[in-house]
Parts: sequence; C-alpha cells; structure tokens
Amino acid sequence: MIPQETIDLILDTARIEEVVSDFVTLKRRGANFVACCPFHNEKTPSFYVSPSKGIYKCFGCGKAGSAVGFVMEHERCGYSEAMQYLARKYNIEVVEKEESAEEIALKQRRESLLLVSEFAQKFFAGQLSSGEGRSVGYAYFRSRGLEDETIRKFGLGWAPGGRRDLVDAARAAGYKEEYLIAAGLAVEKEDGSVVDKFRERVMFPIHSVSGRVVAFSGRTLRSDNPAKYVNSPETEIYIKSRNLLGVYFAKSDIARLKKCILVEGNVDMVMMHQLGIGNVVASCGTSLTVEQIRLIHKFTDDVTIMYDGDSAGIHAALRGIDLVLAEGLNVKIVLLPDGEDPDSFSRSHSLEEVQNFIESKEKDFITFKTELLLSDAAGDPLKKANLINDIADTIAVIPDPVKRSVYVDSTAAKFGIESSILFERARRTRSAVRPGTEVSSAPERNVEENVESAVLENRTLAQAEKDILFFLLTSGCDFLEFESDSEYYSGSEENKPTVADFIRSALESDGCRFANSVYARVYDAYMQMYDTGMEQDEIVKHLLDSPDRPAAAVAVELSTEKYQLTVQAFENALTSKSTWLVVYVPRAILAYNERRVQDRIDCLRRIMDEGTIEEQTSRMQEWMKLQNAQRRIKQILGREKKLK
Repeated sequence: MIPQETIDLILDTARIEEVVSDFVTLKRRGANFVACCPFHNEKTPSFYVSPSKGIYKCFGCGKAGSAVGFVMEHERCGYSEAMQYLARKYNIEVVEKEESAEEIALKQRRESLLLVSEFAQKFFAGQLSSGEGRSVGYAYFRSRGLEDETIRKFGLGWAPGGRRDLVDAARAAGYKEEYLIAAGLAVEKEDGSVVDKFRERVMFPIHSVSGRVVAFSGRTLRSDNPAKYVNSPETEIYIKSRNLLGVYFAKSDIARLKKCILVEGNVDMVMMHQLGIGNVVASCGTSLTVEQIRLIHKFTDDVTIMYDGDSAGIHAALRGIDLVLAEGLNVKIVLLPDGEDPDSFSRSHSLEEVQNFIESKEKDFITFKTELLLSDAAGDPLKKANLINDIADTIAVIPDPVKRSVYVDSTAAKFGIESSILFERARRTRSAVRPGTEVSSAPERNVEENVESAVLENRTLAQAEKDILFFLLTSGCDFLEFESDSEYYSGSEENKPTVADFIRSALESDGCRFANSVYARVYDAYMQMYDTGMEQDEIVKHLLDSPDRPAAAVAVELSTEKYQLTVQAFENALTSKSTWLVVYVPRAILAYNERRVQDRIDCLRRIMDEGTIEEQTSRMQEWMKLQNAQRRIKQILGREKKLK
C-alpha cells in the first residue's frame, strides 16, 4: 500500500500535459493543449488538456479526469499501478507500508523472475546482431517481411544453439540459476546440470498487460525438429490461459477502436501490427480460453475472430464463438481465403485492402453458422433442424436476455419458424447448463468504474442527489445573489451564502443525508475540502485524483458540460450564471425533497397492510399528508397545475 504522503507528492508533482504527451501529440492552443482524442476515432481535435486546472477533457466522447485518471483509462490499469507509473516517470521513490516477511519475500521473488525474464529478452534480441543470430534468426525475420522497427518494437530475438549460452550470460550478469529455472528459461537435468530451455529458435517474448516480459514462444527453423513451437511453461509470473500475445501493444487501439481482432499465430499478430492494424492479439499457443476473453473484455465488448479458412481454422472459430458469447461480448467471424493466413494476407495486400476485407467479410455468428452448415443441410429437413437447434444452443449461452431475444427473432425470421420454438429450445439449453438456475452473467470489466457501475442503494433519490452534486462540483464556491426580498435571503450583503453553504444548510436543517453511498462520499469529501478554504478547481481536481474510483467517476461525470439537469427547463431564457444559480439551486433542493417524500410513500405502500388496525390507520394518515406535501412541491416546481 502506497503511503498517503507519497500519493500526495506524486499528485503534486505530476503535470497533466507531461503525462498525456507521453501517449498523445499535443498542440498548444492558448493556455491549453489540444489533440485528437486517444479514446475514440476523430479527425478534428476535440481533446483538451488544461495545465492550470490539471485535467483533460474530450468534448467528443466525454471522457475527462486528472493525470492519474488518464493513465488508468489509457493503460487500462488500477489506481495503484497508475501511481507507480507516475512515480517512475518523476523518479519518486515509493516505499510501501509495512508488509509481512512472507509478503515481502513473495514480492521480491516475483520481481526477480520478471527481471531475469527481461534480461533474457535483451539477450535474445542482442543475438540478432551478429554470428548465428544474424545469419539465421535475423534472416528469417526479414524473409517473413518483418521490418527492423517491428523486430525492435516486439523485442524479437534468437536463442543460440549452445547448451548454456543464456545460463552463462545470466550468471555473469549476477542472476541465480534458480530464478532461470523458476522463470522457465532453463532446465535442470538429472545429473544436476542446468541448460538453456530454448535453443536454435527465433524468439517471441510474451508481455503482460503492463508491458513486463513474462514468458517466451520459440519457433524452430529446422524442418527435422518435430516441435515447431516451444513455449514457456506456466510459472509464478505466467499462466498461459490468462495471457494474450500482443495485448500490451494492442490495448490502446482496442479501447480506441472498440474492437479486438483475434488471430492464432505469433507472426500473424506481428504482421498485422506492422501493416497498421494495431488492435490485434493472438492466443499464446493454446486454444482460446475464458480468461483470455475476460482479458479482452477489459478493453472492449466486440471481438472479431480472424482465423485461417481451412478446416482447423473453421473448427477453432466455431469453438470460440460460444466462449466469447458466454462472457457477454459480441462476436463476428472473418475467414480468410483457403490457403491464406493473416500473415500471408497482410504481406500480399495493402492496409486499405485488409481493412476493407475485414469490414466486408466479417459476419455475425448466425450468418456464419448458416452459410457454413446450410449447404450441407440442403434438401434434408433433419439436418436443417439440427442446424437451427445448433444456432439456438449458441444463442442460449448469451447472458443478456435482450440480446438473446434479438438473436432469436433474427434466426426465426431467417428460417421462417416461430420465435417461441427457439425461445423454448434456448431456455432448455440454459437450464441444462446449470439445472435449476440461469447461466450467470459475465463478470464486470476490471477497469476504472463509472457512475453506472457503482452500486446505487436508492434509485428513487439517485437523480435528485446527482443534481445537487452537480451544483457543488460546478459552482459550489459561487455566491447566490438573492434579492433582498427573497424568501431565501437573510443577513447583510457581505453574508451572501455560497452554493455549498446554501445546500448544506438546506440538508442539515432537515437532518438529511444522501441515501446512495457513492454520492454521499462525494458530498462529504467536497465539504471537507471546502471547509479548509480550497478553491473550486482544486477541490474538483482532488476528487478526480481520489483513490475512491467510483467517487472519482461521479466527479468526472458531474463536473463536465455533458451532464443534463433534470430540474432545468428554460436555462436559455436566463441572462447570467448568477441568475441561473438563484433559480435552480433552490429548485434542486425542492426536487430532492419531493423525491424524499416519494421514497417515504413507496415505503408506506409496501407495509400498509402490516401490523394492527391502529398502525395501518396511522400509516394511511401519514400517506395522505405526504401526498398533499408532494402535490404542493410539484406545483411549485411547475410539474403539476394548482387546483382553482
């Protein structure tokens, strides 16, 4: 755990324009900087960075936040990882709080394995510069069309043929043999000797999501070697089923383009990146796994499977469809012409041609299965029925009931059968997966939470609480210029209330506290900083930097122009911000009170018939009073006409 004083130092040191410029080319525009947004496709820049406020904001997609929020969003990492990144950038030493001896030992061992793996990658890459590595390994990469920049970018290399070349180099550099063995880079023989695991192979390093080298895939160039590929075994830092080759290089493009292209081979992935298609990953020498799909789901909801057009590729695509759909993602399939793979197709076509091919040839799973299997079922009613049942069984794995319904309707229309028949087939299939239960929905993505993903305990009050927070986060330190005869005015001109003072007074006078915990945390944090005398922009920035990421997400949404007030009706008719605040801050409080009344009415309705006759009568009397109070508030708000 990073100590708070270190977090404060990191946040105080980090400059938003320096952090963002590590990933995006910024151009100065007045006091701010502007660029094309890294989070969505655009040709005209709408992404602004404000050094004075310490925040970024895209007016196209609405994303906004501070330096730490930008790193989390761009790198798809957690708060602690983002802090570590900023600490490294600004050379700030992070000494975490006390850990147990066992925790320290495990962390040190894991770091040792990562360091020895990174040493091995540099060793293999260095072998391409001379001798056997250049004449064999480098020559192979060049023969496959890989450019020098691509070889450097992906850290490709050559494992020499000597039995102990890597082991001896690592020992000379101070690395212990036990770590080479534990990292899967060396093997201990029965006689106790330690030898290299990878020999005479071109090497593809496998990176974690954060960019650390965790494993390798080595390809032999000898035709007499039956093991074409040798991959790292599972280790303390590498689990095959949870890693995807190229994910570190692809994650930003996947998130920006909102689509991941999944291929099978190492060279397939590298060649497509070289061509200019950067949202491509490959499975690490394994069949597609649930964990790999969940890793993709961190960055996008949409997957395009791009496999070879031969029988093996078709079989792999069919298997992948159900796995992807079951995790709540959308899937399309692109099969290349027979005899082609993504590698060869990328080398023989231009970027535009490959992009157009993917766009025109990708099919949803219903169309893919229908075209693939219908020709075999032509004229055979039984085979056609089996095809329809197969598609219905695939639909059944989709966790979202709305999506299931849409696909059922589409399939029913395609084959001219009743939707109810397919619904029943899908229902039985789902029940068979887990008898007596529905198939569980896919887990939420492990990325920075947004307002919708935060738990809201009281939906009735949620919108009204958000409206009040909106005024705090945009105008909390502004004064309310009430007229002297206003019902809200009291005291001298010098004692005009701020928006924050007015809201706090209104809530505390009724003993109110927000019902939704995430909104309550934002309110409390704001007021705590407000009471210290902080300026508005400084308060908001601290909220955006907060380790409480659901609360930070609320601050992002409510402090930007995209938020729409539910109490707003005729803003354009008002001549100034001060006039607008005088009208709508009290209206927000009234609307909140109306929702509180409604919440109590709902509660009484649920328990109206419980208890004794006297208790029921008392509740009925309270219910009638509340209805009258609610009606009066709605009349003041203009939501209900007054009775004459």
